[in-house]
Formats: sequence, structure tokens, C-alpha cells
Amino acid sequence: MLAAERVMEATHPRKVLAAEDNPVFQSMLRSMLTKWGYEAVIARDGNQAWEALQAPDGPRLAVLDWMMPGMDGVEICRRVRAEGREPYIYILVLTARSDCQDLVQGMDAGADDYLTKPFQAHELRVRLRAGSRLLDLHEQLLETREALREQATHDGLTGLLNRCAILETLRNELARGGREHHPLTLLMVDLDYFKRVNDTHGHLAGDAVLREAARRMKAAIRRYDALGRYGGEEFLMVLPGCEGNAAVAQAERIRDAVAAEPYYTGLQVLEMTCSVGISSRLFPTTEDADALIREADLALYRAKDRGRNQVAHEILPV
Repeated sequence: MLAAERVMEATHPRKVLAAEDNPVFQSMLRSMLTKWGYEAVIARDGNQAWEALQAPDGPRLAVLDWMMPGMDGVEICRRVRAEGREPYIYILVLTARSDCQDLVQGMDAGADDYLTKPFQAHELRVRLRAGSRLLDLHEQLLETREALREQATHDGLTGLLNRCAILETLRNELARGGREHHPLTLLMVDLDYFKRVNDTHGHLAGDAVLREAARRMKAAIRRYDALGRYGGEEFLMVLPGCEGNAAVAQAERIRDAVAAEPYYTGLQVLEMTCSVGISSRLFPTTEDADALIREADLALYRAKDRGRNQVAHEILPV
């Protein structure tokens, strides 16, 4: 083993589940795993092994004896693969069986590799190292997938949900509100005279204002509300279980949050306000999405027409 790999194993120990009902083999596996820089998790039977793998911080690398009391290694493989959990669990099966059909059965059940007893210590070590490398690659793939998902659903400037994602959230919340008979409110927020910021101070200053306004609005909404950038300096907020006076109060909190403090953009100190249009449904349906946006937009226009820095509410008959 290379020195760099020995340092890596010692610095970042990985949990390894060793499921073996023979006390002698248990002791041997614990000793070897610890010596190789792993954190050994010992299970005396299949049921203990299954419980260990179910734990939120359970091992992701498992060495399972084929024949164990309670639940054998092959059955554990089947259950792990049936769940399809992430992150991936790499399973190495230890077996005294050498018949080709038996080994095929184990691999078909979801085992990633196997060793035939009796085995040599260095062979187990190599197999574990290969499993660790595969898990490292899987972690990198998950991180890449999450980064791509973030890019696909979030606005690159403000970090809020983008237009497609906030509209999808609106449709989902309308469907949920319809099932559970909960009201729903949509807020459309527009930063007042934002074009002047770009024209007078430049687009970098405008970007700084958008980021800070988004941060303030996000801090002012409830944990289960959704906030997204609709376009330019316009934002949408989906407020489940909210209507009437509560909706107006929330809109006023947003308005106050945006205007609460000056905006610092390099050498400039700017004042910024917003206007808010509200539309609500006591009994929402999935068909209400376009109508709610249209009504909130009309209410926003009315707030601006009345002088900006205020809230206007649009309520249609339900």
C-alpha cells in the first residue's frame, strides 16, 4: 500500500460493518479493520447487521457472512437493494460456498463482490480498498448531481428559486391546498424604481441590491413559504395556509424588510422600497395558477399606480 493511501485511511476512517456469528472471526475482522485504518462495526447476526445498515450514519461498506443467524447475508443484500437508498452501500459477501450457481445467486441478490473462506488478509484488504474507491466516486457523482439540480432550479444571482421552480412550487401547493382544503396566497413583489439603480450606478450595484433584497425577503418569510425570482426585479412568494388579514400582514412585513436599512453597493448607499400585489384563494385548485399570477400582477400595478411602497390586495369570489 502506498504511503499516501495509508495516510488517507488513517485521516478519514470509513465505517465498515463486519457481520459474522463466529467469535473468532469477529475478533479477527475487528483487528484487521482497525489495523487498516477503518472504523469496525461488528454485528453478531443478520438482524444486528440490518439494524446497523438502517442507521442514519450507518456503515456504507459491509462485509457480510453468507450464513448467519436471524437473516443471512444474501437476504440482507436483497433488502438493501430493494430499498434503493442513497448513498450507496457496497457489500462484500464472505462464503464457504464455491459452487458457481451459489455465487451467481449472491451477486444477483445485490452483492458487489465476494470472498471464499478461508481467505487471505491482503485479499480482503484489496477488495475493501476497491469498495472504498467506488464509494468515493459515488459521493462525487451525488455532489455533481446536486450541483446540477441546484443550477436547474435556482437563480444564479440571488440563490432563490428560479421562475420555473417557483411556478412549479405554486402548482404543487395549489394541489395540496385543494386536497387539504387550505387557503393559499400569492405575493408578487417589485422593487420600486430599480431601473434607476442600473442606469445611475451600474449593473453591479443593481446586482448587489437584488441579492440583498432577496436575502431580506427570505429572512422575513415563514419556514414553509416559498420565494422565487420571477424575472428582473420581480419576485413571487407562495404562502400556503394564508389569506385575508394574515396575507396582508405578511406582505407588509416583506415591504418593511426591503426598506428597513440602506443598501451598500461599494461606494454608494441607496434607499430601496418595494410594492406588493396580493391574490388569494380560500379553496384553491390546480387550475388557479395563471389566474392568481394575473390577479397579483394587477394588484401590483395598482400599488404602483397609487404611489409605490405599498401593498394592494386582489380578492376574487370563491
